[in-house]
Amino acid sequence: QVRPVESGGGLVQAGASLRLTCVVSGRTGGRYSMGWFRQAPGKEREFISAVTWSGDNVYYAESVKGRFTISRDNTENTVHLQMNSLKPEDTAVYYCAVGVYGPALTEDNAAQARTYDYWGQGTQVSVSS
Repeated sequence: QVRPVESGGGLVQAGASLRLTCVVSGRTGGRYSMGWFRQAPGKEREFISAVTWSGDNVYYAESVKGRFTISRDNTENTVHLQMNSLKPEDTAVYYCAVGVYGPALTEDNAAQARTYDYWGQGTQVSVSS
């Protein structure tokens, strides 16, 4: 069983930074894509960012481009999401997702939840104004 576990959330003021980490354990069977989604109260889960196994291709939602940076360390089975210039509207539960069985990650499927097979429990990010 593949298990992603997120950490790094917290309560910060607008303009601050946070770095989320997701550690993947279990038998992934090799290469896997990773993504971040978030869900604010009363809203649907939305795509934030994703990265291919090699790290050569990264994808971002328009709402976070220029502020968030995704990276991964395959030696540590981790993916990070560096979040700068946080805004109150970034407040949400952030989820890490792992794609093991599906097609290769592309710009066309990175934002689709069905691209990913395993999900973490989430970490809360709260940004005050």
